[in-house]
Amino acid sequence: MKPTMRKAGDYIDQKAISKLVGTPQVSTQAMMGTISGYHRSSHKGSSVEFAEYREYSPGDDLKRLDWRVLGRTERFYLKEFEADTNLQCHFLLDSSASMNFGNQISKFEYGKKLVGTLSYLFLQQGDAVGMDLSSINSSITSSAKRNPAQMNTILQALLQAKAEGDQSISSSIHRLAQSSRKRSLIIVISDFFEEADDIKQGIHHCRDRKHQLLLFHLLDKQEENFNFTRPTRFIDLENGNSLISDPQSVRDEYLDKLKSHIYTIEQGCLETQSSYHKLSTHLTLSDGLKPFATDPNFSRKK
Repeated sequence: MKPTMRKAGDYIDQKAISKLVGTPQVSTQAMMGTISGYHRSSHKGSSVEFAEYREYSPGDDLKRLDWRVLGRTERFYLKEFEADTNLQCHFLLDSSASMNFGNQISKFEYGKKLVGTLSYLFLQQGDAVGMDLSSINSSITSSAKRNPAQMNTILQALLQAKAEGDQSISSSIHRLAQSSRKRSLIIVISDFFEEADDIKQGIHHCRDRKHQLLLFHLLDKQEENFNFTRPTRFIDLENGNSLISDPQSVRDEYLDKLKSHIYTIEQGCLETQSSYHKLSTHLTLSDGLKPFATDPNFSRKK
């Protein structure tokens, strides 16, 4: 019997929090927020970090005039500094029926815990957080907000969320990329059982819209290793079709196709400076998030 979270608080992994809290997860991409925060803004402002020089224009604040440059060049230049802001973080959780698969814990329950834990971290550092499911017809959605009540809103949504039907994660990525008007961090959590080229197009769409994308690829240990030893009936959880096969005769081909599938998605992330992390659901969340803790697309401010 696979465990299911029975309380909203179960979706926050305290061990993972203890390892990541206190070192803000800061996007290396410029963001567009509404308040001062940890992330580099797409606008210039006041801070201690120098950005660039700009020629003086009538009406500019003379306090930012660089007198040393004026003395050397007899030209008026102003110092521009990096502004820091908060970001909008949108979680997209795959709610297709294939996410119900899992031995110790289903991919869907693992994904819910990932959403809850990271939502807590981003809200703690003053960022706005929202969540969507891949189902177009789902009423469970939360626009990005940064108020204290948002954590409870997301946890209650996770309690109600179910994985069912045949949902297109690539279509959901396109939809979220288009609907998010501000530069945002989009975190997609899925098993990505879909054409890799379609997913890759969604990745490029996010980058074209100037969003930063972070993909968490969830796989059960049986899906990764395919260590079935006797003739087995495989059932498609999304459409109910089944097939009896000798796993040993198709194992090598299956693993080759899985490797190729992952490679295509990774290439899409490399081309767009997006992040890709494969998580095995047999690992604890604190262990599974270790690669994220050293992700070069996120700096860590002490």
